[in-house]
Amino acid sequence: MELALKIILVIASLGLIAAVLLQPGKSAGLSGAISGGAEHLFGKKKARGMELFLSRLTMGLAVVFFVLSLVVAFFVRGA
Repeated sequence: MELALKIILVIASLGLIAAVLLQPGKSAGLSGAISGGAEHLFGKKKARGMELFLSRLTMGLAVVFFVLSLVVAFFVRGA
């Protein structure tokens, strides 16, 4: 059981890394460095299509990774 959870955790972590790396940059150049992505925070530009899918996939994989990390830590501590 513990080994299966660890394997799933590794797969989820690799999926999370891939989802983050596939996302396009929100701002570029000096203006992006100064604003710090404030346009995205306040909703001036809405994500559509593939950006929306990748954003939701990243959030889902992050939740799965966090929960699996807690479960694996619980099983390792209990052993």
